[in-house]
Amino acid sequence: MEKELAEFAVNAALELGATSAQARLIESDHNSFLLNNGKLEISSFGKVIGLGMKIRVKNNEGTLCINDLDKEKIRSEIKRILKHISNSKHISNEIEISEEKTYKDNIIVKPKLNPKDVSTEEKIKSLFEIEKSLSKEKFNIITRYFTIADSITKKYLVTSEGTKIYSEVPMARAFWFLTVEKNGQTNQRNNSEMHTTGYEIFKKLNLPEKIHEAAKILHKSLTEGIKAPKGKTDVIAGSEVMGIAVHESAGHPYEADRIFGREAAQAGESFITPEMVGTRIGTDFVTVVDDPRLVGSAGFYHYDDEGVKAREKVLIKKGIINEFLHNKETAKAMNLKSNGSSRASSYDREPIVRMSNTYMKPGDYSEEELLKDTKKGIYVKNFMEWNIDDKRYNQKYTGSEAYLIENGEITKMIKNPTIEITTPALYKSIDALGKKIELFAGNCGKGEPMQGIPVLMGGPIARLRNITIT
Repeated sequence: MEKELAEFAVNAALELGATSAQARLIESDHNSFLLNNGKLEISSFGKVIGLGMKIRVKNNEGTLCINDLDKEKIRSEIKRILKHISNSKHISNEIEISEEKTYKDNIIVKPKLNPKDVSTEEKIKSLFEIEKSLSKEKFNIITRYFTIADSITKKYLVTSEGTKIYSEVPMARAFWFLTVEKNGQTNQRNNSEMHTTGYEIFKKLNLPEKIHEAAKILHKSLTEGIKAPKGKTDVIAGSEVMGIAVHESAGHPYEADRIFGREAAQAGESFITPEMVGTRIGTDFVTVVDDPRLVGSAGFYHYDDEGVKAREKVLIKKGIINEFLHNKETAKAMNLKSNGSSRASSYDREPIVRMSNTYMKPGDYSEEELLKDTKKGIYVKNFMEWNIDDKRYNQKYTGSEAYLIENGEITKMIKNPTIEITTPALYKSIDALGKKIELFAGNCGKGEPMQGIPVLMGGPIARLRNITIT
């Protein structure tokens, strides 16, 4: 990586009349493989390198993305952007940003097993091992979709204020999707794995066994599952269910750019307003955080894409709305400091407010204790599908693996129970939490053009009292 290009770009912007500038030079090597119903459909190998900039003239701002890294070309494009910013002064385009501390740092995550040291043949072989594990079964698995991918991303962030941060982070990914059919009825499940580690994580994950077990549970639900009892009942929601609920109904609506309406035309709005900070939305058991610092996690980073140091953000604290996810712009709008939530998926995307690793803090119960204390209800261990409105208020979650609870014990399997609830009702219904946390990866979409970024979501199992099941 020619790090001097980022420094050159910032200096050139200042020389040409910018008040301030920042540059992100990004280089990413990536490989991916896809097996669909036993056929290898896609293998891709590539390298992406480019420069993304934010350039300011007083309170007016413009962005630049370029992958032609010739210095004269960069200078020419900066001139063009500065001319555009100058012309935009005649319209309302002023953006104020918070002043933040500057840093100089190197963040290098060294993989135990570098993806480059693993042959293409071995990577493809691991996909066929998953297919082989499923071929033992007699039931009909009509969709078997598996991908694995790896990358190493180098990033150098330079700002005119003095920040210089270099990072080098590996990423190992896997995704699988299954559909099991029985007498015309189907059951589906998918799952992602994303880890900022080397290729060694795939040996630990044991995907053939994990996916095989998921297929058997899907089949069992089709053949043995009974209809869920309708109406109101107590529900124990598994960590995966709580994870998607927290991501969708506490993470997204607490993104400050969404709250201020910036995402309205793309991803929607939020029922949360700035005035709601300090108001109650859940019981005392509910604390939801977003923390990028988790080592090896999908959403890992030490500094965001504006150079702000990462920290834990407490979105809900003991049932009280505590803070939002901020970049420099939204923080200034609320007279705050940024909490380091600005991320971009690539050099050619603008850094915007994003989640990282969003989860609910644990409680005091073991799974066994929580089940025993629930005399009658439903245990929804994981989900098949979910839906939520564009203000993140009304939502539903359809279970995949779910069970009836009778006299404090799991009895019959239930087929696809659906929870329908509002966000406040969800968090106000929680009266007990498990002591063990599980986290699950996902690819979170937002922005225009679309930006998909890796995140984690999860928490403990949670008991929801008197919830409507449909």
